[in-house]
Amino acid sequence: MTVPEKNRKLLDSHAVLKFLGKERGFEAVGQLLRRAADGDLHLLMSEINLGEVYYILLRTQGEAAGEEIFSSLLLLPVERVATDFELVLSAAKLKAEFPVSYADCFAVATALRYQAAVVTGDPEFKRFERCVAIQWV
Repeated sequence: MTVPEKNRKLLDSHAVLKFLGKERGFEAVGQLLRRAADGDLHLLMSEINLGEVYYILLRTQGEAAGEEIFSSLLLLPVERVATDFELVLSAAKLKAEFPVSYADCFAVATALRYQAAVVTGDPEFKRFERCVAIQWV
């Protein structure tokens, strides 16, 4: 079964960290994960943003706990999107235009490639509202 394009979402690291920390908005991310597990939503995440989550977990939780949490995260119904050179260039173009982190540019470049809405609570993404759909959590 193919999931319709309108049901394609890309998780930014901010949304994943909200979910893991049970911060305001985590319920919305949990609902998206349940829909993905049921097969009516296609969730994606750039490997660059997964790396961002990984280093934040290591820094904030310590190595053992960070590794354990990250291992659990990899079991969620989220497709990991590998970075190729074309995606690197797309992210670099976004970085040249927008004063945001390079990792955020990878999230947007990946969302644009897959015609997915970015799921985030990071206010930096307000700058991207004219070029990609944002689902705020």
